[in-house]
Amino acid sequence: MTATTASDSAAPAAVPAAAHFRFFTLEVLRTRRLGHSFLRVTFGGGSLADFRSGGYDQSLSLFLPCGDQEHTELPSTDEDTWFGAWRAMPDEERPVMRSYTVREQRRTAGGADEVDIDFVLHGDSSPASRWAGRAVTGRRIMAIGPAVAENKSVRFQRPAGTGAVLMYADETALPAAAAILDRLPAGTRVKAWFEVPHADDRLGLHTLADTDITWIVREKAAGAAERAERVLSELRAAQLPASGAPYAWLAGEAGTVRAVRRHLVQERSVDRRAVRFTGYWRLGASEEQLLAEAYAGQAPSEDPASEL
Repeated sequence: MTATTASDSAAPAAVPAAAHFRFFTLEVLRTRRLGHSFLRVTFGGGSLADFRSGGYDQSLSLFLPCGDQEHTELPSTDEDTWFGAWRAMPDEERPVMRSYTVREQRRTAGGADEVDIDFVLHGDSSPASRWAGRAVTGRRIMAIGPAVAENKSVRFQRPAGTGAVLMYADETALPAAAAILDRLPAGTRVKAWFEVPHADDRLGLHTLADTDITWIVREKAAGAAERAERVLSELRAAQLPASGAPYAWLAGEAGTVRAVRRHLVQERSVDRRAVRFTGYWRLGASEEQLLAEAYAGQAPSEDPASEL
């Protein structure tokens, strides 16, 4: 299945950037455990009729209720005032904003729209994991998501003329990697390294592409250098597909992603402009710290042409 709907093509050819995203109300329909660390939450709701996922690694921002609140309440959903109003809320009342991937969007036979989002579970150590572990049918949250399929929150942009696809993802980026694999056409050669914390997190992934996956099972806590070195040892031992200039998509822990990018560009001579890299999180930094850096404009560049 692909992360798209039949209505994707209805988006206008040229839409002002400000109109690319809007607020949606998502209602929990059901949950399903996928592996030791993964839980899929399926959302519905009437507003999803206007949701337009661009597929691949389409992201959206979820607003998760604080504490024991059942539903998300925001003081404003106006595009000009919502951010200031949300930031002004008391800490104990402010919904937690987190970025997630649209694992799949579909329209059911009955005409209802549904969206799947896969969460990584690690107990109550993060607000998103805590919320997902307690999600039950009928709970409602708010989200900012795409109103047009051609939007800047789809980072996987494979240039025409590139050959094989190279992928690295840890567990936080595995749902995005899986959604990309869903969409790649038959005949595409893919070499992927997927890092997960437990052996039964090695999910069965659907794809028509000719895909070779190396699973890197962590099984224990590790420091940044140890994590990166274990991943790099797997990359160095691998033979890359011989199918023209490759395109690389890398996502997960920021330090490991940078190390993988550096290896591909400096040791494998992959054109840095053909490497899309995203740090979903950073070892040793809280999610709130990373958000504060993003608000202050201090987040590291993810421009493919940036220096290593």
